[in-house]
Amino acid sequence: MPVKIRLTRHGKKHKPYYHIVVADSRAPRDGKYIEVIGNYDPNTNPATIEINQDKALTWLKNGAQPTDTCRAILAYKGVLYNLHLQKGIAKGALTQEQADAKLAAWAEAKAAKVEEKRKSVIGNVSKQMESRLAEEAKKKENRLEALRKKNTPPPTPEPEAETAAEPTAAAEPDVVAEAPATEEKSEGETSAES
Repeated sequence: MPVKIRLTRHGKKHKPYYHIVVADSRAPRDGKYIEVIGNYDPNTNPATIEINQDKALTWLKNGAQPTDTCRAILAYKGVLYNLHLQKGIAKGALTQEQADAKLAAWAEAKAAKVEEKRKSVIGNVSKQMESRLAEEAKKKENRLEALRKKNTPPPTPEPEAETAAEPTAAAEPDVVAEAPATEEKSEGETSAES
């Protein structure tokens, strides 16, 4: 019976949640399985992975083949590195203490990387929220300013200044019109005199 380490899907539509299981490769994806060895939630950033490393290591030693995704998950959690170190101990290249020290150093470095990523994600999210809040405040101020402009009546011009300017403008054309008429009379008078 070929045994695989693979994922079974659970969760809602567009919100998957996976169990990491050991199952017969001929069984359907969400069908029968032999044992659940962990959980994988890709909806968080970074993804949440919980795995029983001892069970996973035991199944890998017994010949279970992980799928590509499960291989990546096992490498991320250090199970494959632990298997590599265990093979070195079996060959006599390492002692158990050396392998444990290397695994602990690797796990510490990996935890630091994950924590750094988590902090950067939280920092990016907080920066985005601050920028969105600033944009919303600016839009609100612009809307309030537009409402103020709309609700304030336009300034009314003073009527006295307009009436004083109009008669003088009208008087000037009358004066110009009267001047040629007086000239005609003076010409007529001169012709009558002659």
